[in-house]
Amino acid sequence: MVTFESIEPLVTAAMSMFTVAMITYSIRAFTAKNLGDVTLAIDALTSTLVVILILIALYYRSSMLLIGAIPLASWIFLTDLVVSRYLEKRGGRR
Repeated sequence: MVTFESIEPLVTAAMSMFTVAMITYSIRAFTAKNLGDVTLAIDALTSTLVVILILIALYYRSSMLLIGAIPLASWIFLTDLVVSRYLEKRGGRR
């Protein structure tokens, strides 16, 4: 059986890598030239944030911390739907 203490360094390293990824996605979101790129960067940023929230919940062994992850994931899914529908209605013009 794998104990939490044995995977704790992996969780810490994963959180560090996801933090670096979030910084990269933020830079891409602020420097993007079109709406599709911004949406993709925000989608990746939010997905990474959901993973970090799950890792924090694992780290502190608290299922209550997962409550924020589910609405956040739902919100980004709805945002993707709305933006894709908008881009489709616009006809792919820039």
